[in-house]
Amino acid sequence: MAKQIITSSTSPTTGFTDKSTPSPLAQAIRWGDTLFVSGQGPLDPETKEVVSTDIQEQTRQTLSNLEGVLAAAGAGFANVVNMRVCLRDTADFPKFNETFAEILAGEKVTRTCIGGTPHRKGVNVEIDCIAMFD
Repeated sequence: MAKQIITSSTSPTTGFTDKSTPSPLAQAIRWGDTLFVSGQGPLDPETKEVVSTDIQEQTRQTLSNLEGVLAAAGAGFANVVNMRVCLRDTADFPKFNETFAEILAGEKVTRTCIGGTPHRKGVNVEIDCIAMFD
């Protein structure tokens, strides 16, 4: 079985240092019943600029971008089994978590959330995930 590259037209492709340079990454790769989604951040899909400095707005955009990639694969948050989150400032966790819970609306996933430095200036949250199909 070959891996299937998934591309969403409604979400930006990340993994670039200079936004004019093509990314070396796939937005997602499906292998059998498993979908691996690359980290998404709070970038506007058209401008590839960070949408805001506010962690709640960044979280909404990041999850929207993630949802767009999932949809391109025929999946949604109900298919997600694991998420990994990187917060630039761990003091943002309460507001991040409030928005995360609001967007996932009761959907349960496993999750790891760490503090770190996302690769792009102004990006205060990045999330990747693994989703499964029946």
